[in-house]
Amino acid sequence: MNPGRFISLEGGEGTGKSTQARRLAAQLHAYGIDTVLTREPGGSSGAEQIRKLVVEGEGGRWTPITETLLVYAARADHIARTIGPALARGQWVITDRFNDSTFAYQGAGRGVPRETIRRIDAAVLDDFKPDLTLILDLPVEVGLARATARGGAENRFENMQKDFHERMRAAFLDIARKQPDRCRLIDAADNEDAVAAAIWAAVKARFDL
Repeated sequence: MNPGRFISLEGGEGTGKSTQARRLAAQLHAYGIDTVLTREPGGSSGAEQIRKLVVEGEGGRWTPITETLLVYAARADHIARTIGPALARGQWVITDRFNDSTFAYQGAGRGVPRETIRRIDAAVLDDFKPDLTLILDLPVEVGLARATARGGAENRFENMQKDFHERMRAAFLDIARKQPDRCRLIDAADNEDAVAAAIWAAVKARFDL
């Protein structure tokens, strides 16, 4: 059995991750690769219940550390029930967000010390990480305008102050800079087809397709 591969898409609000994750999954299916598309917070029954607690409601409903623990509780269930079994079956997994989002959102954005998150991360993930992370980058104003136009109840983070989003964007850029072997930075300001083409080129190059 060929080994499964694990790909995460990361980025701030309105960068188009969900759309591009769906397009990438479809492209891999067309290429003959059995692919599971999932998301965070969420991706399993229990994790989806936690998702509602995290992404809906007013900004201050949780302290930053409580929010971090909720995210990792969801992630632990997601890995145990969805990601791990799919990879064991030889499937590829594409997730809309993974642990880089915690370092950006709860860390840089909400002020939880990086070392605190690192310790929780080590306990939950035990060095488990994506084979490839695609970080979609977009100016904050553009991303927030797109997210606002999208609407919906999952707007807790979208409604936070602009400086929160600026810190978060800077954190994602820092992750891409410091971990070039795993991460590829994608300019999300282009049109949807161009972004999809850039993502597909990165995936083909990384996995020699």
